[in-house]
Amino acid sequence: MTRTRHDVPGPGTGEPVDFGYPLRTVRTPLFSGRIGLRLVGVSAVLLALALGVSVFALGLGDYRLGAGEVARALVGGGERFHRTIVLEWRLPVVTAALVFGALLGVGGAIFQSLTRNPLGSPDVIGFDAGSYTGVALTVLVFGAGSYWNIAAAALAGGLVTALAVYLLAYRGGIAGFRLIVVGIAIAAMLHSTNAYLITRADVEDALTVGFWAAGSIANITWSSMLPSLGIAAVVLGAAVVLSPSLRRLELGDDAAVTQGTRVGTARLSLLVVGVATTALVTAAAGPIAFIALAAPQIARRLSRTAGVSTLSAACTGAALLAGAHLLSLVIAEVYRVVPVGLLTVCLGGIYLIWLLVHEARRQYGTHP
Repeated sequence: MTRTRHDVPGPGTGEPVDFGYPLRTVRTPLFSGRIGLRLVGVSAVLLALALGVSVFALGLGDYRLGAGEVARALVGGGERFHRTIVLEWRLPVVTAALVFGALLGVGGAIFQSLTRNPLGSPDVIGFDAGSYTGVALTVLVFGAGSYWNIAAAALAGGLVTALAVYLLAYRGGIAGFRLIVVGIAIAAMLHSTNAYLITRADVEDALTVGFWAAGSIANITWSSMLPSLGIAAVVLGAAVVLSPSLRRLELGDDAAVTQGTRVGTARLSLLVVGVATTALVTAAAGPIAFIALAAPQIARRLSRTAGVSTLSAACTGAALLAGAHLLSLVIAEVYRVVPVGLLTVCLGGIYLIWLLVHEARRQYGTHP
């Protein structure tokens, strides 16, 4: 059963409620709620864009393939060598761009909603720096440089940093601004620690850590991608389950309590899921900055919603990282391979400057 915004009766009066944007009320045996039509439409367009960019990227590389050859290889046809290139070598990489971009978008949406601040992104408040420290300690101090050791160190570093930020920012509750300030301070200390460890390391070990810190998905294979896909499915499923609590927390703790939300439990659960999204990506590909910062805000402006949506943020994150991967392939054809993490840092820096200027003008009333 579906209703438009004009068919939704208001409480008490029975008059239709205008929510300010087109929506449908959907009631099924498994799900009931209101869905913004523009939000769904924008998310679908962004997802289609991400998939289109990814298919185009499958044809680029040292051995170029045409669109027809890529399409035939994807459905199991064409030459065997082409299927090997597309299905075994390049498909894991574009899959990583889509899945990791979606994870970063969801993580950014969770933290920006919890902190109620567009700067409340995991890479800004220190979780990526914590993962970096975990890897630096594991490789440079303990001499363990295998993939699974690096992945475990990145996860542990991100989680420990999140716990430290949470405890230091807790004053009978968590205030968004205090969490951001504490996170930035922790990140600054961790960056200093990382720099010190690298200056004291052997050249070979320092290069290993430095390459990982650049953030690259170029070496992703199915053997490393499949475990990440399984964990990503669990994390994204948890984010979907917790989305209603996130929406209620955006209204404020008092409003959330009146709607039956256990504020402390819900916020802690969302923190764990948010950290897991960025830690999973960092463990597999290294720190990829600014996707989590930019995706939720771009999605909110495109869909014109009042708050940050995890659905549109996930689709925007996938499109952004897939676009960065395509850009890295284009640059590699005329120059050399550039890790996507470096590209997102360059583009994200421009976005961060624009965001700070925009927020300052809005806060001090000078925005047109």
